[in-house]
Amino acid sequence: MLNVSFCSITGHSVDTAVMNGGGAHDLSEEESKQDGAGDTDGGEDSNEQEVIVIQDTGFTVKIQAPGTEPFDLQVSPQEMVQEIHQVLMDREDTCHRTCFSLQLDGNVLDNFAELKSIEGLQEGSLLKVVEEPYTVREARIHVRHIRDLLKGLDPSDAYNGVDCNSLSFLSVFTDGDLGDSGKRKKKGSELEQIDCTPPEHILPGSKERPLLPLQPQNKDWKPMQCLKVLTMSGWNPPPGNRKMHGDLMYLYMVTVEERHISITASTRGFYLNQSTTYTFNPKPANPSFLSHSLVELLSQISPAFKKNFTALQKKRVQRHPFERIATPFQVYSWTAPQVDHTMDCVRAEDAYTSRLGYEEHIPGQTRDWNEELQTTRELARKNLPERLLRERAIFKVHSDFAAAATRGSMAVIDGNVMAINPGEETRMQMFIWNNIFFSLGFDVRDHYRELGGDAAAHAAPTNDLNGVRAYGAVDVEGLYTLGTVVVDYRGYRVTAQSIIPGILEREQEQSVIYGSIDFGKTVVSHGKYLELLERTSRPLKVQRHNVLNEKDESMELCSSVECKGIIGNDGRHYILDLLRTFPPDLNFLPVEGEELSPESVRQGFPRQHRHRLACLRQELIEAFVEHRYLLFMKMAALQLMQQKANKESKLATLTENSSPGAAVPALPSTETPDAPKTEPMTETDSSATTTTNASQATPIEVNVVPTVTTNGPLVPFATAIQNGECESPLEGKAEDIIPGLAQAKELAESLDTEDGSGIDPKSREVVLNACKAVGSISNTSFDIRFNPDIFSPGVRFPEDSADDIQKQKQLLKDAGAFLVSCQIPSLVKDCLDHSALPMDGATLTEALHQRGINVRYLGNVLAFVDKTPAKAQLEHFYRIGISELITRCAKHIFKTYLQGVELSALSAAVSHFLNCFLSSFDAVAHLPADELVSRRKNRKRRNRVPGGGDNTAWASLTPSELWKNIVSEAQSYYHFTLHCENADQVVEKYGLQKITLLREISIKAGIQILIKEYNFDSRHKPAFTEEDILNIFPVVKHVNPKASDAFHFFQSGQAKVQQGYLKEGCELINEALNLFNNVYGAMHVEICACLRLLARLNYIMGDHHEALSNQQKAVLMSERVLGVEHPNTIQEYMHLALYCFANGQLSTALKLLYRARYLMLMVCGEDHPEMALLDSNIGLVLHGVMEYDLSLRFLENALAINSKYHGPRSLKVALSHHLVARVYESKAEFRSALQQEKEGYTIYKNQVGEAHEKTKESSEYLKYLTQQAVALQRTMNEIYKNGSNASIMPLKVRALNINPCGILTHSLCSQKDLENLKAEVQRRQQLQESGKSVEDLTVHSPLELEDKIPMDVNVD
Repeated sequence: MLNVSFCSITGHSVDTAVMNGGGAHDLSEEESKQDGAGDTDGGEDSNEQEVIVIQDTGFTVKIQAPGTEPFDLQVSPQEMVQEIHQVLMDREDTCHRTCFSLQLDGNVLDNFAELKSIEGLQEGSLLKVVEEPYTVREARIHVRHIRDLLKGLDPSDAYNGVDCNSLSFLSVFTDGDLGDSGKRKKKGSELEQIDCTPPEHILPGSKERPLLPLQPQNKDWKPMQCLKVLTMSGWNPPPGNRKMHGDLMYLYMVTVEERHISITASTRGFYLNQSTTYTFNPKPANPSFLSHSLVELLSQISPAFKKNFTALQKKRVQRHPFERIATPFQVYSWTAPQVDHTMDCVRAEDAYTSRLGYEEHIPGQTRDWNEELQTTRELARKNLPERLLRERAIFKVHSDFAAAATRGSMAVIDGNVMAINPGEETRMQMFIWNNIFFSLGFDVRDHYRELGGDAAAHAAPTNDLNGVRAYGAVDVEGLYTLGTVVVDYRGYRVTAQSIIPGILEREQEQSVIYGSIDFGKTVVSHGKYLELLERTSRPLKVQRHNVLNEKDESMELCSSVECKGIIGNDGRHYILDLLRTFPPDLNFLPVEGEELSPESVRQGFPRQHRHRLACLRQELIEAFVEHRYLLFMKMAALQLMQQKANKESKLATLTENSSPGAAVPALPSTETPDAPKTEPMTETDSSATTTTNASQATPIEVNVVPTVTTNGPLVPFATAIQNGECESPLEGKAEDIIPGLAQAKELAESLDTEDGSGIDPKSREVVLNACKAVGSISNTSFDIRFNPDIFSPGVRFPEDSADDIQKQKQLLKDAGAFLVSCQIPSLVKDCLDHSALPMDGATLTEALHQRGINVRYLGNVLAFVDKTPAKAQLEHFYRIGISELITRCAKHIFKTYLQGVELSALSAAVSHFLNCFLSSFDAVAHLPADELVSRRKNRKRRNRVPGGGDNTAWASLTPSELWKNIVSEAQSYYHFTLHCENADQVVEKYGLQKITLLREISIKAGIQILIKEYNFDSRHKPAFTEEDILNIFPVVKHVNPKASDAFHFFQSGQAKVQQGYLKEGCELINEALNLFNNVYGAMHVEICACLRLLARLNYIMGDHHEALSNQQKAVLMSERVLGVEHPNTIQEYMHLALYCFANGQLSTALKLLYRARYLMLMVCGEDHPEMALLDSNIGLVLHGVMEYDLSLRFLENALAINSKYHGPRSLKVALSHHLVARVYESKAEFRSALQQEKEGYTIYKNQVGEAHEKTKESSEYLKYLTQQAVALQRTMNEIYKNGSNASIMPLKVRALNINPCGILTHSLCSQKDLENLKAEVQRRQQLQESGKSVEDLTVHSPLELEDKIPMDVNVD
């Protein structure tokens, strides 16, 4: 699975880190006890009670709308009246009404009231829909709504990336909704009707990678024309005398029957008037067809409108809701067909009116973003309903803010916004639009000169965003951060921030009351800020420290010096410039006179980076601290054991041993407080050495000679730790190694809780020694924090903290060493045992980030893989890494390339860049012929030298020059040597696909290209022309607010499932789903993970139909929020195919598997471990429908890939041999079948022994095959002897005796997982449902282990 099966690796703490993106809630249990950070879940039981109270009290009301029968509607007390309005505007029979009120017994209901607050509203109440008079605003909302209904099936908004529309193609493969067809039982005839042959390009071994199938044409999208033109009339606005007759605005339309009509929107509704294009006559026509709704009016005038509109709405309502609900954040598609540009008054109005930022329903027009962002944070959060309300508000405002900020950033770069300092040069300009402040990512006024100039100014916004994310996740009351969005568009980086009230009216020097505005030369501090920041220091691991200001006075800070505190005019305490929230990464920060730890030095660190803002990731800090915590526990335990041993030996040899010092453990004697350099157990010693001999089979099993300078007894312990210790910080194996661990835990906890007075001094000493050894800042408990100002240029520390600073420096060096010597090897190990399976650049980046590895280490990771003996089994990982490295280098170059292009040449420049990057043709730029130049002038223009003018410098780029730049960028940025001079060499040397490179660069750079077949390899013409570049999209990074309660439920559900309590787990996950919906609305990545897990549980518990319905939602949602070819979407397709298969829908299952295979070929090519699983499944389904030859092609490919990636002796390979044997048997080719099964049998015998049931099964099957082969031979001989009248014995070809889904899933899970869950699930499940076959369960259950909610995808 992509969202790696982490549980098996690192216990639970990682889950939280993964889920919260920033991992800020990821406090170890000890911390949450001390910190009160656990208060969010106020005891699980109380939580569950609360939830149940919230969820279970829905009731039904009757709705009576004009001209329709009354109907029932299920509502919940929490809903607002407004939500009933929304439902009515979406229903087929009432969708054309927008301007109405709901009345209960003649009283109008308030739109913003919650239903539970309305007197007299109860089960069975009748609500009447009453038409209200229009206002100009209501009339415009009505026209906009009608336009939306007319465009209900039109995908152009999704292709253009507007209004949070995005694409989904599932319905093309399932022919509509699976739910209904799922109910029909498999008819006997269904098998014969299936055409199973896949298109040529999907077959194993095909080298073709067509692009067109990526977006299959959906037959529903053929537009049904209801109207030719609907637009605002040129007669608007109504003159004064007509206003007084109630005219609000005029519309102009052309019906399908070519009738041109002019319509008046009045307070009473819509009617025909007598105006024409050139004469104004607002009098009602005769007949005027006055109707309250535009649809009713048009239905009377145009029969074609009536017919098509009805059909259109039927189709619209039949679509799955998930195909049409807006996503919370915009998803862009990198390919699109040529869409016809139609006349659309609403779109035109949106683009050119002042509706730039205000949503129609907000009073006061522009939104005060800062006020909204901060007020939602201040909402109460004492109990669950309050927290849900608060989180929902925070999430909604954030997604609105991200959309507005993106729109504003594009307007700024496109030149549609006036700068607030128009006199300055363009790079220096700043902008305010719609209450958002925009600045460009350039080094203005040499602010970052010492830190790397423009490179630092480009990196600072993402660092700042990570800081905002981290402080937002800690969520301290009274401390406020700014809304922040970082947008990359057309080669520029724009930072959009909400505005602190009053900050524009005063100078920065006056405003800042905490921190420094000049990188530490002048520093101020403030008591209130210290108090607030102190509360974040534990979860964020920031140490309180003193720095000197310009007058050499000591100032206390609890953050980096750049972090500024400003009290706004609203009295709130804001912090901004959080770019150094996390400590510096010394591997990329050479400092004179500082020696890094040997592990880092061995790998070529420190290295010069573009800028001096390189920080460690929060995930790394978490992992490092957790790792140190384990070390701390082991040290304490070891000393306790020593004391015990000493005591016993003392009693035995009392006479000899009279010296009192003997009982003190050996460790402290070498340690004097003022010699921090020889700290015995620094991180580097303990783990870093693990990778020094990369020659062993896996990087982890290395026996290390400890570099510890302690006396005797501790050394063996050091090796014990080193050997096992990289695998996972807190997985509980430690108790087996060191008996005193439980005792040590108790001791540490009691020291934390009491004042320590009741504890004997010896034990206290144990803790003190362990604290010292791991670099804890406290002497009585484990507490590691970092000083973010270490190595900041310009920051000076007081003399008296020299020791402390030295310790902090050592800690940072250790953290850097931990990254290279522990985290990188552990990532590679996870890829070797397939618990991490990246498929493309995005999932690779996510895998790096989850382990706290920055992408700038990519070259190191690849070099490490290169040296690994098991390199062949990491080929897929290496290939994805190289492709990511190349496309990132190309993106860096593309960014500066684009900045020099003027708008009119944009498409030509982008297509030229792509030609240089990917085409085999030696690209020469075709300067766009100026569309506007007359023929006579044109002759002169032809002689112009390309690149002669300033703005055409881009045209002089050649492929060889671009690839030279890419190679040098790879060397200077990633310190990795690429051996290639053009795209064709890259493809050949590293086995990459050009289509994959095209996808990666388009997604990273925000390019949208025309979907068609590109010929990259032609030497005669370039692959791309300027017509192929359709659009440039922004690439947006923002904060993803989380649903904390829902997340707790999701986790406890997962835990229950892993213990084998499936029913309880299922209930908790359902609850989590409710809460997620409550906070995020219907569409979100985390809801997707929830649905996937639910579907899996349904499947295991035998409810295949429910599994199908949940998985269908998961697929649709994944397509909509992640993208149609995102690796997670591919996974979802595979699972859906499995459930279709279980429901007997074989042809659909095949279509889905073929789709998944096509997407995978496109995203990462055929050579990937996951492809083996996919091909086994395709082979099995084909076997099920008796397509043996086809089945064999897929299964043999699966066998080849499994052998390559899992090694020829793996149980997966044995299963593959068995499946291939089964197909040969079905084809009556018994000799081949025997050969395959023998291979499988040998593996089983060697791996699990002869007594194992698998080996026995295989042996039985071999006997059976031998009998069949003999029988066949006998029959053949008979035929030769007796000719045609021989008596022929019928052959017994066995049917698939394992339920095929069993095999399907069997290949869907790893052996390791199987063993983990087997015993537990069997026992509990037998108690739960006696009717269910246990064998079935053990095969499937491990699947749950792999579900994680994906990380924040936004961080670069």
